[in-house]
Amino acid sequence: MKQFISFVKKEFHHIARDKRTLFILLGMPIMQILIFGFALTNEVKNSKIAILDQSNDPSTQALRSELDASRYFDITQDLHSYQEIEAAFKKGKIKMAVIFPARLANDLDHFNTAQVQLVADASDPNVANTLTNYATAIILDYQDRITNNRRLPYTIKTEMRMLYNPQLKGAYSFVPGVMAMVLMLVCTLMTAITIVREKELGTMEIMLVSPMQPFKIVVAKAVPYLLLSIVNISSILLLSVFVLDVPVNGSLLLLIFESILFTLTCLAFGLLISTKTDSQQTAMFIALTGMFLPTIMLSGFMFPIENMPLPLRILSNIVPAKWFYYIVKEVMIKGLGITAVWKETLILTGMLLFLLVLSIRNFKIRLA
Repeated sequence: MKQFISFVKKEFHHIARDKRTLFILLGMPIMQILIFGFALTNEVKNSKIAILDQSNDPSTQALRSELDASRYFDITQDLHSYQEIEAAFKKGKIKMAVIFPARLANDLDHFNTAQVQLVADASDPNVANTLTNYATAIILDYQDRITNNRRLPYTIKTEMRMLYNPQLKGAYSFVPGVMAMVLMLVCTLMTAITIVREKELGTMEIMLVSPMQPFKIVVAKAVPYLLLSIVNISSILLLSVFVLDVPVNGSLLLLIFESILFTLTCLAFGLLISTKTDSQQTAMFIALTGMFLPTIMLSGFMFPIENMPLPLRILSNIVPAKWFYYIVKEVMIKGLGITAVWKETLILTGMLLFLLVLSIRNFKIRLA
């Protein structure tokens, strides 16, 4: 046991001597969670829009005020003709134009109906769809107020309710993804170069002639990064709760357990890469292409897996981040328990055991 602890201490000394690497290991999670939480978000805010008001009556003025007061829109231009609409879009000055027809208030008073036209820049279809939905909701809310919620003839109304994230904050989606990405980078990338570094420095011979078993050497390499990952998990959760206002609705202990399980899986994958490569550059390249890109593309973090072709949906099943991302959303965001994520937990456990066995079997006790 003393020999094992000494190997762990030696690995900690390696990490502590490289201040830049240590800063990256501990600072990267904080920077990523802040960037993804505030800068990279799928919410649409402060979008520049133009108004073409052909009526200029109290109703259109009220609707204009409603749109301008919203955090989603910023009225930057008043148009005077339809010809100016296309010119404004071509110059890239606006994302959407709102057109109020002539005699809008009169139509509402006499016919109980009026039409407002929304013209959006669909070069980015997701943004265009989001903006038109926001504007439609504001207009319908105004309609309800002026009719005092009376039921008009043949009116079909929809009532929306957003579960788990009523304010539609992007952080609720990004936090689980950032957790998977950070733990993957720290664990897989850093452990992938540990054993390779010993080979390049020529210290592997000393380790091999020691009385330590290969299994204990491999585990000793992983322990420091496991502890650093626990620190990263804590910092991510603290920032999520107190800075991004993303609550932990489920069991905190279950969430930490699942995070450690995913961490161990990434460590095992990193150690497997480390035992199969002979240079740090090769190990880093394999770790980035083998875990970083699949985590971004095939975990459901950035792109819905349901929208992918069948071969990619099948391939996503071997990406550990996919199952961890699902677990974090179910436990942290939806507040569910182990009964909702036990299948995903078993899959991660199976991946961990498989990768760990391969790492130990591929650990060469002779360099020649």
